[in-house]
Amino acid sequence: MTRVQNWLTNIQRWFDSSAQSDHLDTESRDFNVIRVLPFIALHLACLLVFVAGTTPFAIAFAVSFFFLRMFAITGFYHRYFAHKTFKTNRFWQFMFALLGASAAQRGPLWWAAHHRHHHQHSDDPEDLHSPHQDGFWWSHVGWFTCDAGFAMDERRVRDWLKFPELRFINRFDALVPALTVLVIYLLGEGLAAWMPQLGTNGFQLVVWGFFVSTVALFHATVSINSLAHVWGKRRFETSDDSRNNGWLALITLGEGWHNNHHRWPQSARQGFRWYEIDMTYYLLWMLEKVGVVHDLNPLPKHIQEETRHLDNVQRKR
Repeated sequence: MTRVQNWLTNIQRWFDSSAQSDHLDTESRDFNVIRVLPFIALHLACLLVFVAGTTPFAIAFAVSFFFLRMFAITGFYHRYFAHKTFKTNRFWQFMFALLGASAAQRGPLWWAAHHRHHHQHSDDPEDLHSPHQDGFWWSHVGWFTCDAGFAMDERRVRDWLKFPELRFINRFDALVPALTVLVIYLLGEGLAAWMPQLGTNGFQLVVWGFFVSTVALFHATVSINSLAHVWGKRRFETSDDSRNNGWLALITLGEGWHNNHHRWPQSARQGFRWYEIDMTYYLLWMLEKVGVVHDLNPLPKHIQEETRHLDNVQRKR
C-alpha cells in the first residue's frame, strides 16, 4: 500500500472496522494517528463544556449514563461475552450488546477477544496492555492506538460469530455511538421545549451526556489494565500481578476485585467476600430474579474456603 492508500484505508476503518483487514499489521504497536483521530477528537470534545455550560440535569444525566453503560461493559462485555459466567436469551444479549457498544469501546466480539487473550497471557510479553511490559501509559491507553490493538483474532470468539447481529455491531462499531449522540441530542432538544426549567438543550446534553461521560467511562474501564496490576492487595498468588483495589471496584461496579477475578474468572461474582462491594453482581442477581439472565456461575466452595483461609493467614501476620 502507498501512504495515501494507507490513510484512506484507515479512514474507511472509522466506519467499517473490517475494511482491508487482510492488509492490517496485527503485530504493529506503532501509533496509528489516522485511525485514532476520532478517539482524540472525543477527548477534545470534552472542552466544549466551556461553551455548552453546566446544569444539574446535564451532570446527573452524564453520571447516570456513565454507570448504566459501565454495567453493560462489566456485566455483559466482560462477564458475559468474554467469560460466559451466566446465560441470557438472544434478545437481551443483543440489547446489552447495543448498550455496551454505545460506550464507544468498540464491539463486543473485539472486546471479548482481547480480554480472552489477556487472560491467557496476563503480564507476560504477549499481553498487549500489561503495565509490567510497556509501562503505565501504554497499558492505559497506548495499546488502543496501534494496529495490534485494533485487530481482532476471530479464533478467540468463534462461539459468538454465529450471531449475525453481533457481527454487524462489531464490524460497524461507530454506528451505535453515532446513533447514541443523535438520540441524546433529540432528547435534549425535547427537554428544552417541554421542560425549559431544566435549563438544558441538545448540544449541552451531548457534550455532558456523551462526550464527558464516554471519556470518563473509557478511562475508568482501562484503569483495570493500568492500575489493577500495580495498585492494591494480592490475596491470591496468581501467575500475573493482578490486585484487588476497593476504590477501583467502586468506580467500575466491582471490576476492581481483579486479583479475585484472575484467581477464578469463571465466577459471575468478583467480590468474593461480603464486604467486597460488587455492584455488577448485585445487578445481575436482580436481573436473574426477573428472568432477564439465568444460571449465574457461583463461586465454588473450594475457592470460598481458600479465600477465608488466606484472609485468616493475612490477619495473623
